[in-house]
Amino acid sequence: MPEVKPEILRWARETAGLSLGRAAAAIGLKDTRKERAVERLAALEEGRAAPSRALISKMAEKYHRPLLAFYLDAPPAKGDRGEDFRSIPDRQTGSEALVDALLRDVRARQDAIRDLLIDDEDNQPLLFIGSMRVSDGTDAVLASIKSTLKLDLSSYRRQSSPEKAFALLRSQAEAVGIFVLLLGNLGSHHTAIDVEAFRGFALADPVAPFVVINDQDRVTAWSFTLLHELAHLWLGQSGVSGRSPDLRIEQFCNDVAASFLLPAHELASVGVTRRTPTETAIELIGRFADENHVSRTMVAYRLYRASLLTER
Repeated sequence: MPEVKPEILRWARETAGLSLGRAAAAIGLKDTRKERAVERLAALEEGRAAPSRALISKMAEKYHRPLLAFYLDAPPAKGDRGEDFRSIPDRQTGSEALVDALLRDVRARQDAIRDLLIDDEDNQPLLFIGSMRVSDGTDAVLASIKSTLKLDLSSYRRQSSPEKAFALLRSQAEAVGIFVLLLGNLGSHHTAIDVEAFRGFALADPVAPFVVINDQDRVTAWSFTLLHELAHLWLGQSGVSGRSPDLRIEQFCNDVAASFLLPAHELASVGVTRRTPTETAIELIGRFADENHVSRTMVAYRLYRASLLTER
């Protein structure tokens, strides 16, 4: 086998979201009398020492990379995320690298499943993927999602907990061919991805569409995120979503999700108006959210979009 280039070792570690210290511990490097473990790893990445085949195999395992990737001539271009729907001013490099690693893992699963489904002569493309446009409006997009998935708000609310309410939505999405994953790390708590890095992402595909939800988020937020990502699928968009609704498309998908969980005709039942004292509004929002398996943030957002709540 050809020798491993130092820049490949550095690229593999950084795109796995690992610091020198954490990576050294993960691959089993130990301090010696002459050299600390992080110094040994730094020497490998700077070309001052050569890794053994056993160490490369360990790196492949811990960095979540195929072994052959370590024998590339140069680091590959950054993986395709689709569109980046987030607006995060101070992103952490480690978190972003973990998001890339998670996307690579999910895309690999998607590719494998797509190949299997394509080989099935009875399999048909999912016509709802990319069937709508923003110009159609939130009501039309939501109506199509509800009709396709047979969503019923009363059934959702009858569930005994937020987890079971989400499970109902998830099962209905999966019944029509959408793969829904709850993933917020790369296999261990050491690689947990903060919700500030991503809340969910959609991989639009007419054969094997995927939605991934960051399970590090609150359980009450999972249903909203699933509905948000479904809206992206209906628009035919692949990409990573975050907390910020600054982008028009994110606001649109937020409105689709919120309109299902809290329809316009129910807004008054929350009991909050622009004149409601802040402490009272917080109490009323919390009560409605708890009773209906939704997040308080979603209820506040819906009221704000309806001009029943001000920023304060």
